[in-house]
Amino acid sequence: MPNGPLAAHDGPDRWQAEFLTWVGEEVRARAFDGHTPVLPIRRAVSKGHGVGGTVLAAWLVHWILSTRPHSRGTVTANTNDQLETKTWATIRRWTPWCLTAPWFEVNSARLYHKDFPASWFCTPQTCREENSEAFAGQHAEDATSFFIFDEASAVPNLIYEVAEGGLTDGEPMAFLFGNPTRSSGKFHEACFGARRDRWSPVILDARTCRFPNPAQIAEWIADYGEDSDFVRVRVRGLPPRASSLQFIDQDRVWAAQRRPEPVVLPDEPLVAGVDVSGGGEAWNVVRFRQGLNARFPAIRIPGEVTRQDRSAFLAQLAELLTKGHHGHPVAMLFIDTAFGAPYAERLQQMGFKHVVEVNFGAKAIDRHQANQRAYMWNRMKEWLATGAIDPVDTKLERDLTAPGYHLNRQDQLVLESKESLQERGVASPDDADALCLTWGAPVVPAVKQPTQAPPARHGADAWMAT
Repeated sequence: MPNGPLAAHDGPDRWQAEFLTWVGEEVRARAFDGHTPVLPIRRAVSKGHGVGGTVLAAWLVHWILSTRPHSRGTVTANTNDQLETKTWATIRRWTPWCLTAPWFEVNSARLYHKDFPASWFCTPQTCREENSEAFAGQHAEDATSFFIFDEASAVPNLIYEVAEGGLTDGEPMAFLFGNPTRSSGKFHEACFGARRDRWSPVILDARTCRFPNPAQIAEWIADYGEDSDFVRVRVRGLPPRASSLQFIDQDRVWAAQRRPEPVVLPDEPLVAGVDVSGGGEAWNVVRFRQGLNARFPAIRIPGEVTRQDRSAFLAQLAELLTKGHHGHPVAMLFIDTAFGAPYAERLQQMGFKHVVEVNFGAKAIDRHQANQRAYMWNRMKEWLATGAIDPVDTKLERDLTAPGYHLNRQDQLVLESKESLQERGVASPDDADALCLTWGAPVVPAVKQPTQAPPARHGADAWMAT
């Protein structure tokens, strides 16, 4: 259609076309007869950022469902947020543009054939290990059972192992796409390790593709260096030299979500961290931690609200400091000074002395971190090994795993900035920044004043007791 949604595009990028051509050749080579099982068609793509991998995954889903009656598929991604808002959202966006769109119905939970919803479908599934059973039992003896993993580097090994069981009959297929953020795991093995011959990997430099922004790539190279881990992963499609480019790994976050309710001492102080928005899409977030427990409800207010009027948020903070949070008094409130300075100043003027400003860019307490933000994130990462966070808080989960990192020339930890995250399409990690602020400075338990009356004095100094 000359005025349709794809009018501005002249077709797939070269690498996408080569990928699809390769799949067609593999189909012809196996010559599936509808009964006799054939070897799985497998391919892994280790890619730079923004090359069109998620779009290609959507094309594969629609092609398989449109050409293989009663095919069954599962799509997953590294996080729930990635799965819902990017991978599955892209599949849903492309559905009405498909020539066979009238055959299918799509919603947030399934893409299925209208006449055969129970046997001809594709579903999104979270890749948490406790959900591994959802990947088991998927078979299509006379059609195709298929799996697509997006941002596959952070998908747990157990999910790969369970999904492998669905590639044993019919004409099975499996496709992996992702930035190689880890130098270990099944995705790394498929692209660079012992299993690469089985997966026929594509290593894709973003500079060879037409969709990424060349100016942004040039800026990354200037900032980090051609052979830095950041550029290796985000541009060149190569694994990091360190064990992981992700500063906080997904497994650590999931463990903190699954951990039993921690024991908290009665005198453990409740500490609050406030990440203040500068407007736009960022949020104002207040997060809480009491010892090993951070399973307190967060306070979240859109940045657009406070950009126009600060008074409501200020009143909410004042009430929090006065009444506490869920039955606990707030021992200390740390607030990001970048946009939070006016709030901190006003709260201190109102008599709240337990309000402290924290400058993310200030010199770190520990010389091994480049600034205070890196120091606090490092403390938070160490805490996650034993601490507990809300198991259903997908926003915090996504934020914790978002930033990358590198070491500067002084071997100091440098955490990826919010600006860099936004440039590569990742939302500002406001919730994680708010939680990290609870390590703004040591907070000791309050010393309770004795309530028992002092003993009566006798003798010459008895007058002092009157």
